[in-house]
Amino acid sequence: MSEQAYVFEGTDRDAELERLRALEGVFDAATRRRLLEAGLSPGWNCLEVGAGAGSVAGWMAETVGTTGRVLAVDTNVRFVSGIASANLEVLEADVRTAAVPPGSFDIAHARFVLIHLPDWAEALDAMVRSLKPGGWLVLEEPDFSCSRALAGPPRLCRAFTNVHRAVEAMFRQRGMDYAFGARLPGLLQERAFEAISIENDAAIVRGGSPHARMMGLSTNQLREKYVATGLATDEDIEGYGAFSADPTCWATYHATISAAGRKPGRA
Repeated sequence: MSEQAYVFEGTDRDAELERLRALEGVFDAATRRRLLEAGLSPGWNCLEVGAGAGSVAGWMAETVGTTGRVLAVDTNVRFVSGIASANLEVLEADVRTAAVPPGSFDIAHARFVLIHLPDWAEALDAMVRSLKPGGWLVLEEPDFSCSRALAGPPRLCRAFTNVHRAVEAMFRQRGMDYAFGARLPGLLQERAFEAISIENDAAIVRGGSPHARMMGLSTNQLREKYVATGLATDEDIEGYGAFSADPTCWATYHATISAAGRKPGRA
């Protein structure tokens, strides 16, 4: 298993929590809908991989009630260790090697996790093993290949383009796929999952919107990594921040591709 530090590891604690809260604000509504569409209900046993700041795990615990349970696994649980719920267990571990009982969960979910792992197949296989026959897998991953500045001052549009070239290069240098979300349909199909459903949300958003603000926060935190690729400068990072804050600027920052499917076998 290749060891590669999480791309946001080592960033300022407060800045990282702000980014995670912003991400929750943008994506939680769709995540909850997708989990409910997969059947999430009282009494279910749930695995949440990459718990982040804990909003999804906490909501799942509320949804499954006292007869269900949630196991939240993350390599760093600093933002979720204090969540109090009798049916929510927080485990600081790598899902690829964690002592997760096989065949014990009704649903497993991960959002923006596999894209950060060179050994994503090991993590995916661990999630599949954790499911009961007939259990549901719900994955949500970004695809940065569709990023595009659509409107705004030319200088800021150039900065946006340069930063997203740096995003691609950074992922490639770390042995990762910046368009990972596009793999999801094939990954579930290859594993013979049933009742597969796919969504592709390539939102066009304006500067100053929650989504644009979240991307501005992320880019500022990864400034050094992007500049290190040689494809973006500090001036580009500043320009990207201005682009993401300017309501006259419009862009697709990335697509979010979600895949849900049922593990073969009877429940």
